[in-house]
Amino acid sequence: MTVPLVTIAVPSFNQGRYLDDALASIFQQEIPIEVFLLDGGSTDNTSEIIEKWKGRLAGWRSRRDEGQAAAINEGIAWGSAPYVCWLNSDDLLLPGGLKKLVDAIEAHREAPAVYGRAWNLVEKTGKRYPVWVEPFSERRLSLRCIVSQPATLIRRTAWDAVGGTDENLHMVMDYDLWWRLFKIVGNLHFLDEFVAVNREHAETKTKTLRYRHYNEAMAVVRKYNGHVPLKWWIAQPYAVWYKSLIR
Repeated sequence: MTVPLVTIAVPSFNQGRYLDDALASIFQQEIPIEVFLLDGGSTDNTSEIIEKWKGRLAGWRSRRDEGQAAAINEGIAWGSAPYVCWLNSDDLLLPGGLKKLVDAIEAHREAPAVYGRAWNLVEKTGKRYPVWVEPFSERRLSLRCIVSQPATLIRRTAWDAVGGTDENLHMVMDYDLWWRLFKIVGNLHFLDEFVAVNREHAETKTKTLRYRHYNEAMAVVRKYNGHVPLKWWIAQPYAVWYKSLIR
């Protein structure tokens, strides 16, 4: 039996219409993986998708849980591979994307995590554009989240060192995680290649709960940076108002 290189947690809740594509994109990766599906008790067609893929899943469950961050921690804890990540059920890995991330993290053994580029796919129009990602810098991280979560791979030892995602957060558990990985372990490594797709649709949390998202993000910046840069105070009111108009 092949020993898995990567543990992948897939948190999901009532996203059966996307889940099949997400799992297909994972299982087309050409490296040994173990995949754990954490469903929060969906009432849509998720059970049908689980039935389709359960023979390839290393584990799964479907019940009410404590939220996305808790589900991610649960899934990662079920596994044992040296590298870990999560893929939300409405996102995708590009063909060969995970292999590129594994090669990068093995080449940069000092890095707690590596991250690549991702496309943002707008479901309403079918158009895509690059997610804002850039080489790692504490100053730049204090101004915005410069890491795209679906395009990230984390060393399990680093994950364990920081205690995984903060289960008290519901919007920016990834942004908080990048800060803690940096503060406790070291700089994340940037891979300048596209490896994943972030899907944007009407139910995306960062669109429907934008005000809460910005408040959580600003609290994270204040916690780890010591203060919130002026950019946040200027950008937040504009983004909450204007982006709500173009949903």
